[in-house]
Amino acid sequence: MKPSVVLVGRPNVGKSTLFNRLTKSRDALVHDQPGLTRDRHYGHGRVGQKPYLVVDTGGFEPVVDTGILAEMARQTLQAVDEGDVIVFLVDGRGGIAPQDRIIAERLRRADRPVFVAVNKVEGMNRDVACAEFHELGLGEPLAISSAHGEGVRELMEQVLAGVPESAEEPAAADRPRIAIVGRPNVGKSTLMNALVGQERVIACDQPGTTRDAIHVDFEQNGRPYTLIDTAGVRRKGRVFEAIEKFSVLKTLQAIEEANVVLLVLDARQEISDQDAHLAGFILEAGRALVVAINKWDGLDAYQRDQVKRTLQRRMEFLDFARFHFISALHGQGVRGLLKSVDEAYAAAFAKLSTPRLSKILHEAVTQHQPPKSGLFRPKPKYAHQGGSNPPVIVVHGNHLEGIGEDYRRYLENTFRKAFDLVGTPLRVDFKANPNPFEARKAKPLTQRQANRAQRERRHRRKTFG
Repeated sequence: MKPSVVLVGRPNVGKSTLFNRLTKSRDALVHDQPGLTRDRHYGHGRVGQKPYLVVDTGGFEPVVDTGILAEMARQTLQAVDEGDVIVFLVDGRGGIAPQDRIIAERLRRADRPVFVAVNKVEGMNRDVACAEFHELGLGEPLAISSAHGEGVRELMEQVLAGVPESAEEPAAADRPRIAIVGRPNVGKSTLMNALVGQERVIACDQPGTTRDAIHVDFEQNGRPYTLIDTAGVRRKGRVFEAIEKFSVLKTLQAIEEANVVLLVLDARQEISDQDAHLAGFILEAGRALVVAINKWDGLDAYQRDQVKRTLQRRMEFLDFARFHFISALHGQGVRGLLKSVDEAYAAAFAKLSTPRLSKILHEAVTQHQPPKSGLFRPKPKYAHQGGSNPPVIVVHGNHLEGIGEDYRRYLENTFRKAFDLVGTPLRVDFKANPNPFEARKAKPLTQRQANRAQRERRHRRKTFG
């Protein structure tokens, strides 16, 4: 098993920047505003032949007892308890702060190896920058610059020097990646915690609690999954802060990277145009979909009937997806979600045989031919699978450019019903067979051929008048 290295420190000392440097990615949001990272963020790094797991944590505020900062501190302490090695980041330019002393005292009781990394020392004398941090009593401080990479490799070599080498873990095959998306404060983080079975991410009544895309690996019934908790997506006109814009971008990227998207709606709020727009983006991305209507508990029969009517009207284009009415807070209906996720994942990667596709196509065309387009009627001849996630069916034939959207949807529904493809979009592409005479160009007649043609025309006029 890979050793885990936990990055700890007060807000805005460069933990997320170092996380991105170690993982060679841009997975963690980085901004000058302190307190940007709130949940634990895991990534994979390597020094030489030694792989390790690196954990980014939120700014540690150990003196706060309530609110979002207290939740962030609880998440950090949980990461420290689970980690193998602690890297305590401090600000070399700002110097030692009272809060650093409090954090150092907490880490001293953690019974884990702790390394002090003095960050932001680019252009400074390293000995001078590290001098005052000896008083923390956590060993020799190491000067680094996470933004420029200075001293980072030396730091990780020392951090991993006392950790035994571990065998490379094989990547889990057939691991669905599930992105949980929705508007702010619909219960995405609460749902993730309910699925995982622990308070893995911060769930708070305050909208916008989650800012980054948090990946969480877990298993259920022996099958591995990766859940991605995302920031809430509001209407474009209501997004003003740069941080929220980056959070929305991370959410859209998570949808693109996922195999299945779990769209969470709030039963106690109106199903809005923003919900429909977000569902449309998921559909356009071609991702398998499961819809969870959260906060179903506490609604009376009339309210539930109204919600179902609104869903039928606004989400009619998602008729291929499973809908679940749940309460993430109380765990009601949550177990059935993963069953639908498995079903949608299997449909998204289904293998469709060419002979059966062609047979179904012929039956569909026999039952209902495509309407004529101009002088010709389109003639679909055979079909084959052109891709997965989502499944793509390529139909070949003559004059297929004249097929309209209505007939395309007719074929999509026919293929979906025949193969029982539930929970995934299906795309039907048309590829017209080339005209074998199109490349031929008429050659100009020679003078002899032109004279002969003229004589034949004269003869026809004399003979037939």
